[in-house]
Amino acid sequence: MNSTARNLFGPVVLVFALLDCGTLMAQTAHKPVPRPAQKSVITNDDVIRMVRNKLPESVIIAAIQSKPSTFSTSATELIRLKNAGVTEAEMNAMLATSSGHAQGSVSSDAATPSEAASASAPTAAPEAPAPALPRSRLPQVALIANGSFQELPLEKTQLAQTKTKPTSMKSLSGDSAVSQAFHAGIGTATTSVASHIRSTTGNSSVQQASSIFSGMMTHRKPTVTYVWGVPNPASANVLQTVSPTFAVDFSRMPGVKPEDYEPAIVKLTPAQNTCRIVGATEGKQDVNSDPASDWQVYSHFLEERVSARAQKLAPGKYKLSAASELAPGEYAVVFRPVAKSKGFSGGDVARAQGDGLMFDAVWTFQISDSAQ
Repeated sequence: MNSTARNLFGPVVLVFALLDCGTLMAQTAHKPVPRPAQKSVITNDDVIRMVRNKLPESVIIAAIQSKPSTFSTSATELIRLKNAGVTEAEMNAMLATSSGHAQGSVSSDAATPSEAASASAPTAAPEAPAPALPRSRLPQVALIANGSFQELPLEKTQLAQTKTKPTSMKSLSGDSAVSQAFHAGIGTATTSVASHIRSTTGNSSVQQASSIFSGMMTHRKPTVTYVWGVPNPASANVLQTVSPTFAVDFSRMPGVKPEDYEPAIVKLTPAQNTCRIVGATEGKQDVNSDPASDWQVYSHFLEERVSARAQKLAPGKYKLSAASELAPGEYAVVFRPVAKSKGFSGGDVARAQGDGLMFDAVWTFQISDSAQ
């Protein structure tokens, strides 16, 4: 090419080069910037899926410990996990992870508007929302039937005094003083257990009961018999199975150490069509107003305890089932101290608070005559 041609095409090539450069810059400017991929969150269903696909236990535990998670560790969910084949070590890893989150980690719920606004500023870390409070801190019992869970209402025992010695449930059921007390509604019970925890209604009721019974006694004795009973002659929870199984959760009860208790099933004794007796023991006449935790309520407690299997899933979380078929009649799920020598405060028992509520709480049910 001669010099004239080079002089002619040189500017043209430069123009096209500039046009191509501009086009490339425009395309680059309009090209969307890829967003970082969101981290996947492991749930209970993900753990079950890994177990069913036969991943090694060590791999599943490593995934639980290393990835973000939103595990549900209620008693019902732990039972579902166990039935799905999740091992104890894997469930312990899930519990440890959930416990770590509850102690001050970020909730997995959607971000609030203020958090969304601050997310665009890398130097301003958004505040972590407060973790949601449990639905209830009171102990819970649910019937497991056909793969579903039916929560039973928490009931509160009433407390009566009598001079009759606690030799048998039958003798107590025929005691007129006991039946009169329950018929009059005198005891530590109130219609709302939750509000009763923060009130002293139970204490005043016990004091009233004490004054009535003291008038019925010919002379004062150092000890009396305390009788625990449930109002009404029959439970509203009628079961059609003779082999019930329950999910029990008392892991969040304020002021209570879960390792001090275990769930149990007791048979209730109807008393003159007014109530059902849970059990009885002896104690000092004024023990119900004593704040000292030295009343060994369960050391010599009279009750009809049913043989049952209590499978511990986690602290305060159990799967409870009758060891054999139950005959038609009235029963209740209760909590009993692991050590019979455990001391209780009479005042706590009277007011149904702390350890007192654990001993006073019942979940009644009836095995119908047609149950199978």
